Amino acid sequence: MADLQAISDRLDIEDVLTRYAWAIDSGEFDELDDVFTLDAFVDYTSAGGIKGQYPEVKAWLAQVLPHFPAYQHLVTNKDIRIDGDKATSRCGFYNPMGQPTKGEALSFFFVGGEYHDQLVRTPAGWRISQRIEKSVWTDGNLPATPPA
Repeated sequence: MADLQAISDRLDIEDVLTRYAWAIDSGEFDELDDVFTLDAFVDYTSAGGIKGQYPEVKAWLAQVLPHFPAYQHLVTNKDIRIDGDKATSRCGFYNPMGQPTKGEALSFFFVGGEYHDQLVRTPAGWRISQRIEKSVWTDGNLPATPPA
């Protein structure tokens, strides 16, 4: 039975990581409540973002991301380590972002990096209690200044 629990936990954590990407990309920021603990610490500073407690960062995401008419977050290469009711995860991400130009076409830039997460098992399931984004590379037409 322990093997079945480990498989179940791993699949549940992978689902949390995937739900994050879908919530962000669909603009359904309230769905992030099923990804993070309320007191989670989130750090996006390596990509020019903010760091802080989850509610503050969630509000920031909802304010900033609509400035980009197109974006997608792909989460890959998941390395998950489970220890009872706690876990760590390291996964890669690939994030193309489109920004408006003076013309009709979008200008794209691309970001690749890693999410380093700590997760906890809650009564509602696995949730991220800490996320540190580590941007590793960028390419393309980066914004001169970050929006908002």
